[in-house]
Amino acid sequence: MPFIPHTDTDIRDMLDAIGASDIDQLFDEIPASLRMGELSGVPDGMTEQEISRLMHERAGQDGSPLCFMGAGAYDHHIPAAVWEITTRGEFYSAYTPYQAEASQGTLQLLYEFQTMMAGLTGMDVSNASLYDGASALAEAALMAVRANRKSKSRRILVPTTVHPHYRKTAHTIVKNQGIELIEVPYCSDGGNTVPESLAHFEGEDITALVIQHPNFFGVLEEVDALTEWAHRQGALVIAIANPVSLALLKPPGEWGGQGADIACGEGQPLGVPMAAGGPYFGYLCCKQPLVRQMPGRIVGRTVDVDGRDGYTLTLQAREQHIRRSRATSNICTNQGLLVTAATIHMSLLGADGLANVARACHANTQALVEKLTENDGVRPLFSQPTFHETVLQFSLPLAGVLRPLYAHNLLPGYDLSQDYPELGDALLVCATEMRTAADIELYADHLNRIIDSQLAAGRPVQPKMA
Repeated sequence: MPFIPHTDTDIRDMLDAIGASDIDQLFDEIPASLRMGELSGVPDGMTEQEISRLMHERAGQDGSPLCFMGAGAYDHHIPAAVWEITTRGEFYSAYTPYQAEASQGTLQLLYEFQTMMAGLTGMDVSNASLYDGASALAEAALMAVRANRKSKSRRILVPTTVHPHYRKTAHTIVKNQGIELIEVPYCSDGGNTVPESLAHFEGEDITALVIQHPNFFGVLEEVDALTEWAHRQGALVIAIANPVSLALLKPPGEWGGQGADIACGEGQPLGVPMAAGGPYFGYLCCKQPLVRQMPGRIVGRTVDVDGRDGYTLTLQAREQHIRRSRATSNICTNQGLLVTAATIHMSLLGADGLANVARACHANTQALVEKLTENDGVRPLFSQPTFHETVLQFSLPLAGVLRPLYAHNLLPGYDLSQDYPELGDALLVCATEMRTAADIELYADHLNRIIDSQLAAGRPVQPKMA
């Protein structure tokens, strides 16, 4: 707490009211052997002014680096009004909206969020959020297994172009439920999943196919062909999409002839700061026939006896309402505060504003790639079109290039060596609407100087790239 309001008199009055002589008596049930006693090495307490100055100094030591990193979390502009409204008491302190008669404001906001997400994804229904994009994929996989009753295999095809953290999280959640996630390799030239790579699954019992578009490399997938292939096999299609990209790209609900069956992803780009990795929120949408298999909360709109609009939780098959083993969800809460911010963010930007953000992100990333690849030691790795982020390959060992860039207060991109070692010295770069031409020029200048100095020092160079 930033402010503790209790004076010594307040504390004494509270202890007297409950009949305790001192605070220690409140914990007298804890055996002495389990107590630490005095805390050695703890410095003297500080005043509010002193601690505030100390924390600001420590935060300043991290600097304010220019961020060219994406990989699932993006540095977008958030209008000041978003969090000014979000942190109002009626939103900030609201919790689970089970009592509809007391929660109409919260329920209406969640309903508006669902309407916006269904519109963005081209789907029929949205829930009121999940923990994050990775867990949303896991829930989508579980949902697909429940919904595709014609399939008995519980096998889901997951291309390796899907975010590696999403794949790991989904595997952790579904592996003990008899669900097999089968990885599908990507095309080394295009960085995408080519429909031909699915040929050896023809005629097999496949429950679902996952398609991330744009994929983790930023590459655009052949969504129509992949969706059509899956539906011919009797498999459902699970789409993963950056919501900002949906302001420009074809939404999952329009992929192929029938559209994807389920859409999910990370909502962080919609008004949520990067915040050292969270909290974020996941979205989950589906076609109408699958709505009863959707986990989480769904808010519906109705009318009361006087004909006025009213909002309430509906179609709930959660563990709070039925036997846990038969629940479609054991999610005990959702990221309601983040959804509040996202709803306000989308309302402020509108459809045109969100599209302008998407265009600016794409244009800045293209400008960044053009500027960095003026250096002969850097080139785009994949040939297929990209959106928002791109993989660059370096002729010098990447580790030696990144360290001095970090020292110059830059976050130059996401090193792919841990997740995709076969790509060699490859970096995933991204430039949102926050980056200026001067920022891009600064990155390029530092990079060119670092590469030139390392070449002059005789650092080993990879074989000449095609």
